[in-house]
Amino acid sequence: MARHVIKLGSGITASDDGALRAGVLAAICDEVATRRRAGDDVVIVSSGAIVRGLDTMGIKGRPSAIEDLQAASAVGQGRLFRVWDELLAGDGVTAAQVLLTFFDLSHREHYLNARRTLRRLLDWGVVPVINENDTTATDEITFGDNDFLAAQVAILVEADRLVLLTGVDGVYTADPRTHPAARVVSQITDFAALEQEVVIGASTSTLGSGGMRSKVVAAEMATAAGIPAVICNGLMPEALGRVLAGETTDGTHFPARALGYSSFKLWLRYAKPAQGMVAVDAGAANALRDGGTSLLPVGVVEVVGAFEAGDAVEIRLDGVLVAKGISNYAAAELRQVQGMQSARVRAVLPRAAEEAVHRDYLVLA
Repeated sequence: MARHVIKLGSGITASDDGALRAGVLAAICDEVATRRRAGDDVVIVSSGAIVRGLDTMGIKGRPSAIEDLQAASAVGQGRLFRVWDELLAGDGVTAAQVLLTFFDLSHREHYLNARRTLRRLLDWGVVPVINENDTTATDEITFGDNDFLAAQVAILVEADRLVLLTGVDGVYTADPRTHPAARVVSQITDFAALEQEVVIGASTSTLGSGGMRSKVVAAEMATAAGIPAVICNGLMPEALGRVLAGETTDGTHFPARALGYSSFKLWLRYAKPAQGMVAVDAGAANALRDGGTSLLPVGVVEVVGAFEAGDAVEIRLDGVLVAKGISNYAAAELRQVQGMQSARVRAVLPRAAEEAVHRDYLVLA
């Protein structure tokens, strides 16, 4: 038994003119039903609500105004889920609509509630169909066409595989539209060298908001949690079937990496947005990197932003990211005591925490 998270972008759910790809979705649902009959769990992360709304309203192209995107999502969201529900029901599979936002993944209590709900649905044999709640979201509508959300969902449900469906066969060594000799990279393990070796910048759809770059980032996030990822062609359902069956002949594969991050630190690294920046001296940076220590106010040389206690902050040395963590201080408080030894900090702020950022709530870059 395995647990798969499958993400479809707008270019898979609809063509560039906004028309629904009913045949493609039906074939994908057939593959999902096949895996369910084999005892596997499946979660679908589906883009396309905005596209469905624009098509319903007869609006051509993708608007830039946020209110237009949100209104289109409101029109299209129910229509998109109805398609999934009917197609899966035709294969004897029960679907559930789940709408998440960046807020749900950036606040610990909401994160845990989402995880419990999704796991219960899977216990019931239901296929969750997830989308961002674009009607109330803001920045996440332009984040990356649900790629980031799919990686977080894979981490939430402890998936065995993340499959990112796109309109091409995988990650190429060059742009295949202008380089006929370009080939698909079958496996990628070195994310640091990736941009020098392959093409990851181009979007494949005029209606979607993502591109290959966001899919590669999503793969990096999932593999850091020990979850292998695959980018493959969603317009070829037979490729999806082979990937779900564990074959490696299709797409670009990203093996799991044993980085040892806890679920909390994965949440902090990838899902918790930084609200400010704390610059530190070299001694503090070395202590964080090599000593596994907490960050104390004495090591802080500058505080940037207007964050509150409990917000995430970036920790930097000479502009270079060292770590990210949860601040025990509001920005105004930390400015009062930056550079001070603990005894002086207690004199200025008697009830303040000793650590600006505790090591248990910090993840290195």
